[in-house]
Order: sequence, then structure tokens, then C-alpha cells
Amino acid sequence: MKLMFDSFWRAVAYCLHPRVIALSFLPLLLMVALSFGLGYFFWDAAVSSVAATLESFELVQAFLGWLDRVGMGSLRTVFAPLLVLVLAIPVIVLLCLLLVALFMSPAMIDLVGQRRFALLERRHGGSFVGSVFWSLGSTLVALMALVVSIPLWLIPPLVLILPPLIWGWLTYRVFAFDALAQHASSVERKAILREHRGTLLLMGVLSGYLGAAPSLLWASGAMLVALAPLLVPVAIWIYTLVFAFASLWFAHFLLSALQSLRASQDAQVLDPVPSIASGVAAPMLEIADERALSAPRVLPDQDSARGPSNGV
Repeated sequence: MKLMFDSFWRAVAYCLHPRVIALSFLPLLLMVALSFGLGYFFWDAAVSSVAATLESFELVQAFLGWLDRVGMGSLRTVFAPLLVLVLAIPVIVLLCLLLVALFMSPAMIDLVGQRRFALLERRHGGSFVGSVFWSLGSTLVALMALVVSIPLWLIPPLVLILPPLIWGWLTYRVFAFDALAQHASSVERKAILREHRGTLLLMGVLSGYLGAAPSLLWASGAMLVALAPLLVPVAIWIYTLVFAFASLWFAHFLLSALQSLRASQDAQVLDPVPSIASGVAAPMLEIADERALSAPRVLPDQDSARGPSNGV
């Protein structure tokens, strides 16, 4: 836990680095252009389709009728646009995460490596292509989990647990791989991810809750739907900074863990040398002593000891 909190504050400090702030504008520009392009061509059609679908559900019509009776009939007109925004948020979050992993993470990990771990050997256990396939595979699994869990979101406690848990798992999978791709070997990466899996998942879930903060903008009131063209870029930049922070957090944590792993391996290699030498030398001395004790004593010949004989 100490390493996790230490990495947290270091990541916060690195988010204020001019290089990190400059890098955050590239995903922002791409996402804003994509959002407004899709909105220009598909917004009206999407709202009309959602409104027509809602009219076919009696439960939804009963809810809208209740809004009319309590004097909140104005919400009827923004209900369909608000629902479209809510459905678009997971896509925006997902694309922000992937763009940060693609355009920001390599540069930020290199920044952390140069400033804190300049002496840490780079063993290149992962490649760019491997990182892309790893991220896309993890994203596909997360999307399937989101779709399957949507009915459970109607249960109030689960809607606050399941989406951040799924986003946290995806964040941990994507950024943990990228953080170790250049510095760790494949064996080291697997060992570290296995040893710190629980802590990394916790870090991902916390990042998921931070990423959910911009979504509260759309739940703050119906008036914000009219301000969507202004709020969407703000929300996207917040998403970008949150995922940039998460990438830096994982980088500091995992590179520190890699440094500790190599230090412990070096200690294990150097430490057994004297014990092996002493362990081999002691039995050899015992064998030599036993041979010396068990060897027969050769007494000098009595006749030769008396000297040459003078008799015939």
C-alpha cells in the first residue's frame, strides 16, 4: 500500500508537467472532432429513434405522465436527448482510454523512465503490435461485460459498483501492460502482474471512479443538455486527464516493482556464493580427517632402525 500511495502522489505531480499537459490535447482534438462529426450526421436521427422506441414502452410513458402531473413536463422534451448522451458516454470513455494508451502512454512512460529509472535496463518484453492486440482484446471483453451487466444497473447499488469495476479492470489491463512493455521481459511482466494483481485492480477501480466524475455533469440537470456542445469538450478533456493520471500511476508503481524485483534477484544470485563454498569445503575437510584417522600407521623396521649389522 505504501508503494501505491507513493506512486499516486508522484502521478499527480507529473500531471502538472508541461509535456503531459501538451500531450493531453492530441486525444482531446481527435475526440472533439469525432464527437461533433458524429453528432452533426447522426444526432437528430438517434434522438428520433430513441424517442420512438420510448413511446412503445408503457412503463416509460407512465413515468413521463407522472412527470407531467408533478409539474416537470419540460423534462419530456429532453428525456430522449439525455438518454442518447448517457448511451454515448461509455463509447466516449472507451475511446478516450484507447487514445491515451495509444498516443500518451508511451511518451509518459518514457518520461518516468528517464527521470526516475534511468539506470533500469530496458528488456523490451512487449511490442507496439502486442500492446494494440492486448488493448483491443481487453476492450472486447469489457464491452461484453458491460452489455451483459446492463440489466443489473436497474438495481440501485449495482449501478455504482459494476460499471466502475469493469472500467477499472480494463484500465488495469491496458495501462499495466503498457507500463512494463519496454522495461520488463515477458517473464518479469507476468511475475509482477501476478504478484500485484489485487493492488493493480484496486488502482484501476479507483481510476474508474475518477473517470465517472464527468458523467455527473449530465445527471446535474436537464438544462445541461442544451449546453452539450460546450460541455462535451470539457468532459472529454477531463476523461483524458484522468486516464493520463492513471497511466502515470501505473508507470510509477510497476517500474518501482520491477526495480525491486531485479534487486531481489541480484541479491539471491550473490548471497548463496559463500554458503556454497563453506558447504562444500566443510564436508571435504571432514572426509580428509576421516581418511587420515583410518589410514594404517606404518612403523619403521626394527632391523633398519638398529643400523647395519656387524655379524657374519
